[in-house]
Amino acid sequence: MDSATSDPAEGADPEADPRPPLRASADNGLKIVVVGGFGAGKTTLVRSVSEIRPLSTEETMTRAGESVDDVSAVRDKNATTVAFDFGRITLDAHNVLYLFGAPGQERFWFLWDRLFSGALGAVVLVDTRRLDDSWYAIDRLERHGTPFVVARNDFGGPDFAPQAIRDALDLDPDVPLIHCDARARSSSKRVLIALVEHAKNRYRRSQLSHSYDAQVPAPYEELPR
Repeated sequence: MDSATSDPAEGADPEADPRPPLRASADNGLKIVVVGGFGAGKTTLVRSVSEIRPLSTEETMTRAGESVDDVSAVRDKNATTVAFDFGRITLDAHNVLYLFGAPGQERFWFLWDRLFSGALGAVVLVDTRRLDDSWYAIDRLERHGTPFVVARNDFGGPDFAPQAIRDALDLDPDVPLIHCDARARSSSKRVLIALVEHAKNRYRRSQLSHSYDAQVPAPYEELPR
């Protein structure tokens, strides 16, 4: 009987990813962007949920970056994303999510608007120890008109009430706030499912609004005589 410490089968790659590969094709490719402050867990989320070996652009942090990046709250962090992380996950037989993890440092924020282009929506990962780091991401998404959910990543800090977090981030009532552990695949999947549902509901509301506007008659003074 095999055990957790058994040697791999002869000829097998011990580093091979045990997760099954994606379908060769899908009807709909849906782009999701994962944003948030420096060290909020974006790379971790993409890695935990991706069904392929993720593409990562992490580089080792050096002393030269100490004057640029504030690492005071993430002293154990020794690598950082310099472009984006990429992963994929299937929703069903017809839909696949393409995940783009954005860099968190301020010097790379200029890349965000390009990543938002064509996106179904975004996940904003927040660390409640550093909520201020999340404001820029939320502001950019609101300005861009991109649907998003906020995922509170579990770093084991103080347990703030959801409403306190909503108030601190000034979230609109319809923006979902979700507790997650970016290290856990099941937790990360719940965040992505919540985002897709939120984007779908927002699209339906916009369609209903457009349909209603088309049926409302013009003011009487503008009606043809």
